[in-house]
Amino acid sequence: MRIPFFKKKSKKQKYTVAFYNLENLFDPERNSKILDKDYTPNGAKKWTVEKYRRKLSKLAKTLVNIGEADHPYPPALIGVAEAENNSVLDALLNTGSMKDIDYGFIHFDSPDERGIDTGLIYRKRFFNVLHSEPLALLVNNEAGIRDTTRDILYVKGELNKELVHVFVNHWPSRRDGDVQTEYKRVIAAKEIILKIDTIKLEELDPNIIIMGDFNDDPSSKSIQTLKEGANLFNPMETLHIPESKGTSVYGGKWNMFDQVLVSNSFLNYEKNTHSLDSAAIYDHKSLMEKKGKYKGTPYRTFVSDRYMGGYSDHFPVYAMFTFNS
Repeated sequence: MRIPFFKKKSKKQKYTVAFYNLENLFDPERNSKILDKDYTPNGAKKWTVEKYRRKLSKLAKTLVNIGEADHPYPPALIGVAEAENNSVLDALLNTGSMKDIDYGFIHFDSPDERGIDTGLIYRKRFFNVLHSEPLALLVNNEAGIRDTTRDILYVKGELNKELVHVFVNHWPSRRDGDVQTEYKRVIAAKEIILKIDTIKLEELDPNIIIMGDFNDDPSSKSIQTLKEGANLFNPMETLHIPESKGTSVYGGKWNMFDQVLVSNSFLNYEKNTHSLDSAAIYDHKSLMEKKGKYKGTPYRTFVSDRYMGGYSDHFPVYAMFTFNS
């Protein structure tokens, strides 16, 4: 589904900004510092080099095609979640058609006990990295012990020479209950708001792009806190239909955990700036289950320990921008 935000048509160059949860992109090698034993040849999932390469191939093909219905060229920026390390992202960028594109990536190891992190893949031709850092997300569980969750990746750069600030997220899960864990995701929202407030001390009207798997829907308290506290626009709000449309499924209902939010500075047509044109879920038929009770849902790599051979348990999302030259 494609949601246009401006009636004005433009023949100017478009740029795709995407996000994709890669569903446990681990290499098959054992790392004693993280909980990755299941994703080894002798682990519960029997994760072999062959299966790993097959997943890389599927993901690479998908990433370069996100947004193809609106724009025939590969995305300029791609935020990802659930990448184990630099090695898997380097392998991904050297797989299939991705190796023929001028992609680079940014990744930092986070304290997540499973070792799955966020990353930003970018086209060097269009995006110039000026600064990057992980923002520590300090949340405690009910016992007062710190949760070792994912950092928030912050990248400052120039998209076609326009200064932008990008945040890539994978917020704390709902594993212990959505209500019980809600406060953790609200803390994540406030952490980003604090960072944006510091940016605004130096820039009057900064360009902000916040993407990720938020483990909350657009209507959730955490996303509303982020949207209102940072004065953002969320084009994903109208895409979510719990009965039939979203990016992942749980308990028979569609969730819209994967989103791209932007600052209101992108809702303009000023010269030499980018304007938000549209937003969509990239639910290509190749990414869907083809039959059975789960027909139409994301074609997963695993269901529990059962290998399905699919792509991910999430659909990618994207926002389309137009550069006003």
